Order: sequence, then C-alpha cells, then structure tokens
Amino acid sequence: MHKIIRKERFTNDISLMEVEAPFVARKIKPGQFIVLRLHENGERIPLTMFECNPETGTVAFVFMKVGKSTYELDTLGEGDSILDIIGPMGKPAKIDTYGTVVCVGGGVGTPEVLPVADALRKAGNEVIIIAGYRTKNLVILEDDLRACCDELKICTDDGSYCTKGFTTTLLQELIDSKQSIDLVHTVGPVIMMKLVCDITRPHGIKTLVSLNPIMLDATGMCGSCRVNVGGQMQLACVDGPEFDGHEVDFDDLMNRLNMFKKEEQEALERYKKAHPEAFPGEKGEGKI
Repeated sequence: MHKIIRKERFTNDISLMEVEAPFVARKIKPGQFIVLRLHENGERIPLTMFECNPETGTVAFVFMKVGKSTYELDTLGEGDSILDIIGPMGKPAKIDTYGTVVCVGGGVGTPEVLPVADALRKAGNEVIIIAGYRTKNLVILEDDLRACCDELKICTDDGSYCTKGFTTTLLQELIDSKQSIDLVHTVGPVIMMKLVCDITRPHGIKTLVSLNPIMLDATGMCGSCRVNVGGQMQLACVDGPEFDGHEVDFDDLMNRLNMFKKEEQEALERYKKAHPEAFPGEKGEGKI
C-alpha cells in the first residue's frame, strides 16, 4: 500500500498527488513513468512522474479526470492509500548538452515538461518553455515552470492570459525570429505534437516527443502500446515513451487512441450512476 501524503487540486479536473513509493523514488528519472492500481479490481493507470524526492521516498504525479479510473482516483485524498505503484517504467529522457532547447507542453502535458526541462537546464542547455492552455483558469504550475527554464512563454486559445494562440504559434514565431534551436522536446495532446513536428521538420530541428498510447501491462508483453516509428513497430512502454517525432506515424497513433472510446464512455457512465458523489460541480469547469 502507498499512502497519499499530499493532494493539491489545480482545477476541478486536474490534481497533483504525492505518494509514498521509496523504491520508485530512488530510481526514477525525468521522462519515465509509473503505473498505479487503486485496488484489486482496478485497471493499471500509466502516469508520468512530475517530481520525486528520494530522501522522503515520495513521487508526485499530475492527473486529469477523463475516465472511470481517474475519476475514482480523484475521490482519494491525503491519508488514503493506493494498492500498487510500480516503476520506473520506460526509458529516461535523453538528457545531454545540446545548446538551446525548446520544451513544448500542452494542457495537462505541461507538468511532464518540468522535470525534463529542469534536467536539460542543469546539463548546461539554454531552455525555453512554451506552455499552452485553453483558457486562463486552466493555467497550472506557472511558477514551477518559470523556475526551471531561462524563458517561459505562455499562450491561451482564447487569449484570456498572455499570448492568444497555440503552442505551435509561439514555436513558429521563435523559428521565424531566427532563434537558434538545437532541440525541441514536446509532450501533450497528440495533435499538438504532430503539428509541432510538422513545423520543425522543414527546418531540420531534431524533435523528441513523449507518447502516451493505450497501455495495459507496461512491460512490453501485451503490445497494446505499439506505435509506428520509422516504419517499424515500437512499444511505448519499453522502447519509449520518447521517440523521434519526425518518424512517428501520428495518424496511426490517433486512430489507435480511439479504439476503445465507446467502452471507456460506458465504463464512465456506469461508475457515474453508482457513485454520483464523485462528480460534484461537474458543469462548472471545462476540460483542457
């Protein structure tokens, strides 16, 4: 059992949890993820590490309520426990001295940028973070992001905070300004990562993407997280989650992500009927 020692709610749909997992905390590195299971009948949920503290033996992650299991996870609070947490899973992010690195995060993907950006900066890189959100009320971790980079650029779809537009808008502006960029690292909605790669490809800017496809066992045995990279099958759980974005078949990835939409919605509806208390104030917040 893994005790929850801190829970911080950013919006109605997005929260941070810090849990006791000493073995994981001693080993996990930026870019890797954990898999948790709430109880004996729970599904395995992959979540990217936001921060870890080997001294206290804790790891933290940020999650968004999108399906039955994340809604159930959100019903837990400080003092409650999670049955299983395994990790570190996947390969760490490729941390090296590149020069100028632009880290692009969208929505709930922005927390996953933070540990990678921090490690890249400590490795001697100049780090620029581009963080995009739908609206001002959904901007999270601004101070944390600013602390781990040389420059933070924020945009909102509706223009309610900072620059109006998308992460791709700001990235294109950087490129057009002749800013020297040696590497782009991006994580967030699949369509955003695809468009980021479309922008960097003509300029020959190396672009790494962190993928989160459908995943079951996260050990490379089931094959559900397979992605087409450079015409070859790769498994995001053991070969990734970081890949060369210019080689990823994003259209195939997006099709696979929609494979179980009907079943996911049915599971959520059943849970909602059985546990209406898990859905308070649902109409008041939008989704990223």
